Amino acid sequence: MNAPFVPSEQGGVDPARVTALRAEAEALYLGTRPKTRAAAGAAAHLFEGVPMHWMSDWSTPVPLVVAEATGARLVDIDGNAYDDFCLGDTAALFGHGPAPVRRALTEQAARGLATMLPSPDAAAVGDLLAARFGLGKWQIATTASDANRFAIRAARAATGRPRILVFDGAYHGAVDETFVEIDRSGQPANKAGLVGEPRDLTQLTRVAPFNDLDAVEAALKDGTVACVITEPVMTNCAMVLPQPGFHEGLRALTRRHGTLLLIDETHTLSTGPGGYARAFGLEPDLFVVGKAIAGGVPAAVWGMSEEVVARLNAARASVPPGHSGIGTTLSGSPLQLAALRATLEEVATEAAYAHMNATADAMQATLDAVIAMAALPWHVARCGARVEVVRSARPLRNGAEAKAAHFGALEATIHLAMLVRGTLISPFHDMMLASPSTTAEQVDCMGRAMGEVLGRLAG
Repeated sequence: MNAPFVPSEQGGVDPARVTALRAEAEALYLGTRPKTRAAAGAAAHLFEGVPMHWMSDWSTPVPLVVAEATGARLVDIDGNAYDDFCLGDTAALFGHGPAPVRRALTEQAARGLATMLPSPDAAAVGDLLAARFGLGKWQIATTASDANRFAIRAARAATGRPRILVFDGAYHGAVDETFVEIDRSGQPANKAGLVGEPRDLTQLTRVAPFNDLDAVEAALKDGTVACVITEPVMTNCAMVLPQPGFHEGLRALTRRHGTLLLIDETHTLSTGPGGYARAFGLEPDLFVVGKAIAGGVPAAVWGMSEEVVARLNAARASVPPGHSGIGTTLSGSPLQLAALRATLEEVATEAAYAHMNATADAMQATLDAVIAMAALPWHVARCGARVEVVRSARPLRNGAEAKAAHFGALEATIHLAMLVRGTLISPFHDMMLASPSTTAEQVDCMGRAMGEVLGRLAG
């Protein structure tokens, strides 16, 4: 069970309306899903009743159990269908179970799943990654967390420097040293929600506000920072877009101070086939993509420039052979390579992105209209096929503003009220994705549901 719902002051919304809508949505959810309620009791041997504890962070009073996911639709174990705009928080950016990926997995399963050796798809995947994203050398990981972890280790080895720089409010998976933020006193600190971490992570991690080049320069000037790790658009909080000139300035500063630039496009792959970096001409030294890159199969990739490769090879040659700290046994498996090749060749195509972006155009226009109709002080932010309702009247500039634009009780109520109306959006913020399978009818249904929900909240 989730923690009891506690209303709080909301962005432009009467808390009493939030409480009333939440109670109504909870009653409808529980009253129409007997198998779902039973499943919650049956999962007694799973911590918090779910395979991963954060699955209990959804707004539902008991976890939703999915029986089937195809295209941009989910069906729960009670037979309720949902238009899926969450898409596994980007893991299913190209829809659930794309046909080329299903075919590749079926064929590969007959030939083996884990060998700890390359399959015939390996060379083709390397060529496809280099052609698509531009960097010369690539490695395969199982999650974006792993890929970021390995890339950071490579950056430290290549530069001989101990520190990294992250942006306040960012999230790069379960990478220990990225769990640093600027606290309420304005000082760097371990993230407040982090558990089981006895170390002061700020000893080796510096943190700066996004879009603040002066803060970046101050952090880099002593020459101890191996790399800056960043999303090109902050998407793991309320969406923060880069201000004009920020990325050009960031690249100039990192080069001036001998610091590598690591761009994590796990979410911003929504921009286009080559991600945000290709679309906007960014020049990373290291590059990470996870989640969607293999069509939903657990896989991630990380790439390096030829200069980083040369420096990493020199660092490896200077130490005895042994465990490098980079790599896991299941990374680069034949199953991953088959899914990667199918996704890169047949799924994440220019045509697919054209449909996704046209659909996202319609989603943005629809959400703009319903927010205006409700006269709420919010706006819609956009990164390619990723669209998000942000509870601020103007675009956000940094992580601190993103934190201030979160209203947990309000967001949970909207998510649950949307769900019982047949639309699923991200549980962590109001992010919605357009996939190649998302239809105009689904966008219309989402708009009607959001219009009804916001109308109830705004009165």
